[in-house]
Amino acid sequence: MTIDIDILSKIPWFMATTMEINFDAHQYLSFANNHYHIPLTSIALYASFITVGPTIMKMYYKDNAFQLTKPLALWNAGLCLFSTVGMIKTAPTLLHLIVSTNFEQTICANPTEAWGTGPTGTWVMLFCFSKIPELIDTVFIVLRMKPLQFLHWYHHITVLLYCWTAFATMSGSGLYFVAMNYSVHSIMYGYYCLQSLKMVPSYFPTYMITASQIAQMFIGTFICMATWYFKWTLNSCHNETSTLIMGTIIYGSYLYLFCEFALKKYVVSNNNKDGA
Repeated sequence: MTIDIDILSKIPWFMATTMEINFDAHQYLSFANNHYHIPLTSIALYASFITVGPTIMKMYYKDNAFQLTKPLALWNAGLCLFSTVGMIKTAPTLLHLIVSTNFEQTICANPTEAWGTGPTGTWVMLFCFSKIPELIDTVFIVLRMKPLQFLHWYHHITVLLYCWTAFATMSGSGLYFVAMNYSVHSIMYGYYCLQSLKMVPSYFPTYMITASQIAQMFIGTFICMATWYFKWTLNSCHNETSTLIMGTIIYGSYLYLFCEFALKKYVVSNNNKDGA
């Protein structure tokens, strides 16, 4: 099953470039498989930073945390733009697959024969590799001496390792995760940009950001379960068992942690305010 890229490139805002249309994932797959030391080293350095960084800031800067208002706004604006373009490049392909094939094929087809080449393949590759620079999110938190929550750093570490592995093994269900994450991040980082500039209207429903993240985790967990079903019942389903185990554990834990976060922030804290 091969996606007709011409169909997608006729959409005015899709604007596929020649480089994207001619994109061949094989060299990047080879790179990912032969360079696992890159994500592992990145994770090790990141873990060291979140362990030592907050202590150094408290020792030497105490109450004089860096503000970094403009750099933070620019960073979030850049990630918002990147995620929006990524959503535009991947979501139409996923929708095209959903309406033109059966559910099983959207999960089990070999990506190199479905969506792993051309513009969509380009932005799936960029998505997976972008999880390394996204670690800079935490640098801003540490330098500004904001609370570093377990959910934040656990998510950054695990999503980096999972995305690298899923790309290296060309996980057949990967497009669901990529398109969803791009879509949620396009909204989330846009909100963070406005928040850093203190431009968020007081009436803005901030819970919608968390709700969209929880919805992503519900769908992601469902896709993992569906992938297990097809892998057990079909002779062939293009998802490595080790990658699927990792994805199931990660999405299941994300679902729990995001629900716990929402419960504490929007239910427990509001009850405490009402009872005060």
